Amino acid sequence: MNIRYFLGSILIIPLLPLMYIQGKSIRSKVPTLPEAKGNQGISFGTSEKRLRVLAIGESTIAGVGVKTHQEGFTGSFANELALKLESNIHWKVYAKSGYTAEKVTERIIPKINEIDTDIIVIGLGGNDAFTLNSPKKWRSQIQELIYQLRLKFKNAIIIFANMPPIKEFPAFTPLIKATIGNLVEILGDELDDIVNDQENVYYYSRKITLNNWTKRLNIKAKPSEFFSDGVHPSKLTYQTWAKDMVNFILGEKEIKSSIKHKLS
Repeated sequence: MNIRYFLGSILIIPLLPLMYIQGKSIRSKVPTLPEAKGNQGISFGTSEKRLRVLAIGESTIAGVGVKTHQEGFTGSFANELALKLESNIHWKVYAKSGYTAEKVTERIIPKINEIDTDIIVIGLGGNDAFTLNSPKKWRSQIQELIYQLRLKFKNAIIIFANMPPIKEFPAFTPLIKATIGNLVEILGDELDDIVNDQENVYYYSRKITLNNWTKRLNIKAKPSEFFSDGVHPSKLTYQTWAKDMVNFILGEKEIKSSIKHKLS
């Protein structure tokens, strides 16, 4: 059993009624934003080479907070990858706001009609934390997700994006930031452990903080500019996140080698 989760569960039980009230208040104040439009496209490089990218996940991958996926994570990720690799990136999004890892496996994976792909980027964790999913169930569900993806795409590179920075969400109370924020970090630690036993599966485990982003990537922006509604990312956040993900991918020797092999 995860000791951190066990101790946290003991502490959280008396606070559940207060968390419920605070959560209800937050939901009433945060506007309901639509998912982004245009779930596929091509980012053009300077050569004839190409990579196929699928992005799968929850609201952040669904592009909540921006009008189009071109402005969201996947379009920004593909643009950055095309620039760095000087190759054409064919991308498509399969995501749904509010989905957990289990729902993605059950409801999204069967709808993927591509026969093959090169890279699969997965963004999950927020809804699993919000629904108080346990590390044990999360582990089993992530393993099943990977298994189902491998049945469809035997040779694809699978990359899990960072867990959402819940402790940074301006719309959340200190209590919810602490409890749900700690849980999402626990789920991230589990994910980090899971991918160690998987071939050609990776996880960008660096915790996202706005202070780290602004310093490391030399961004001059106010904290509020990173959020569209106090919870979901803004266009700036999607672009920053995508750039950071591409830097991670191309900085990992194994991933970079696999990508070069696919481009050759």
